[in-house]
Amino acid sequence: MKEINKINKIKIKNTAIEIQQMDITDMNVDAIVNAANNELQHGGGVALAIVKKGGNIIQEESDKIGFCETGKAVITTGGNLKAKFVIHTVGPVYGEGNDAKKLKNAVLSCLKLAYNENLKSIAFPAISAGIYRFPKDRCAEIMLNTIVTYVKNKDTNLSEIYIVLYDNETFSIFEKKFKYLK
Repeated sequence: MKEINKINKIKIKNTAIEIQQMDITDMNVDAIVNAANNELQHGGGVALAIVKKGGNIIQEESDKIGFCETGKAVITTGGNLKAKFVIHTVGPVYGEGNDAKKLKNAVLSCLKLAYNENLKSIAFPAISAGIYRFPKDRCAEIMLNTIVTYVKNKDTNLSEIYIVLYDNETFSIFEKKFKYLK
């Protein structure tokens, strides 16, 4: 899929926050975020696309890590991706309880890991909004508010944070929420 010129951007302190509609596996950033499962088995959705394009090394490194708790994040290399790293985070399955808090923690875990690894750019998908059935409008609100609050209140090395959405519907939902941040 070629990049579509649907981009929205704001700047807070020294960090640009941008939403784009494109394939996250094509992002040339320090790290892309994978919406993973607890066992770090990348067999579907964004995870499968990442391993297909990045190579089996991503799955092999994930196998060595073995497990990631919901709301936490771990990191592997990016294999053949343009991104140097993949940050794997586990968002909540909608309806399991404390969904909003778990999604917020998943986003924060990625941001903190990026800080600890001294990364300058990161790209997020819509965590939990696919097969985990988290409502896309709530996902957008929680993810965007968490990112903006973090950038406003914490020290960060990140100069660029992207939210990368593949389909028109999800992009439109995030775009509407994004406009309220300006």
